[in-house]
Amino acid sequence: MNSLKKSIITAVLVALCVVLPVALHGIPNAGVFLSPMHFPVLLAGLVCGPFYGLLCGIAGPILSFLTTGMPGAPILPSMTVELASYGLFAGLGMSFVRTGRTAVDLYVSLVGAMILGRVIGGVAKALIFSRGSYSLAAWATGYFVSTVPAIVLQLVILPLVFMTLSKANLIPDRYDE
Repeated sequence: MNSLKKSIITAVLVALCVVLPVALHGIPNAGVFLSPMHFPVLLAGLVCGPFYGLLCGIAGPILSFLTTGMPGAPILPSMTVELASYGLFAGLGMSFVRTGRTAVDLYVSLVGAMILGRVIGGVAKALIFSRGSYSLAAWATGYFVSTVPAIVLQLVILPLVFMTLSKANLIPDRYDE
């Protein structure tokens, strides 16, 4: 896939980082338990690669904050680090994991990115953004326990979206399966 197509897809996914939280704003705590910005950022990494995933992870929350005020200023820096990590590692996973089965590649890349993003987000919060007031219990609750619905939805929806885009010839086939 050429860089123009990757840029266009990434731009659409950055726009979704703004639109999805607004669309779900009426649902109490949807930002926490549905994590709407995570979907387009992870998809950018899976479809377009690490650079575009990283770019989406940085631009998405910043543009959303500037246009809608979400996420709030106190969480914007740590969320940007977390999302940038998701996009980067999802893309790196798809670049280096080649099992011969697209579904396996997707799940390995997705799970790896979700774990690494949460670890890096937690470390950044503990060492930089909430220094001295951030505990392991707060990390586990904030990044895993309260986001279980989002994690499950991401593991179901993102591979389906990727495979649908591939079958529709909107992105190249990974293998001839």
